[in-house]
Amino acid sequence: MITFVEGILEEVLPNQIVINAGGIGYQILIPLSSYNKLSAQGAKLRVLTHHHVREDAQILYGFSSAQERDLFRLLLAHVSGVGPKLALAILSGMSVDQFKSAVVTSDIAAISKISGVGKKTAERVVLELKDKLGVAAEWEAASRENAPAGIERHLHDAVLALISLGYKQADAHKAVKAVLTKLSPESSAEDVVRESLKHLLS
Repeated sequence: MITFVEGILEEVLPNQIVINAGGIGYQILIPLSSYNKLSAQGAKLRVLTHHHVREDAQILYGFSSAQERDLFRLLLAHVSGVGPKLALAILSGMSVDQFKSAVVTSDIAAISKISGVGKKTAERVVLELKDKLGVAAEWEAASRENAPAGIERHLHDAVLALISLGYKQADAHKAVKAVLTKLSPESSAEDVVRESLKHLLS
């Protein structure tokens, strides 16, 4: 599984880039949200990736942040009828925070305005993320007026990352709580996820 690619940005298009990593050119499909944050062509770049394997192809999808990749994976794993192309379109049509807000408030109209997403798909996205997974509750808790800061915020992000990897919400919560004693106030969301995965796989 390829989780990131680091190298020189050789080619740039709104929907894909090519990174030269050690003399190998990796073609990576990206959402517009990541395109807007790219460095200049020729610069060194590190892109988080999702390695998607099909019977007839292996495709890399790239993201400028872990939050974008987590949302992409949540859509792929938990919303029926949403494949990589549509998940990329959703990320291109809304920022992660806008999407979270739309799911939490059941704003089907806003989601259905995204190119390629009709009303039925928007309803399915809200239903399957909000009711079946409890993902919206995590988003809501992490974005209230008195939003948690520091390690508390990272705990919410870590739970969502684990859900996006296919773990049940209850198991993700248990794993995160189990590793709290190993973390410091300076620990990042990635640190929390790493320790939680060790716990889940032990």
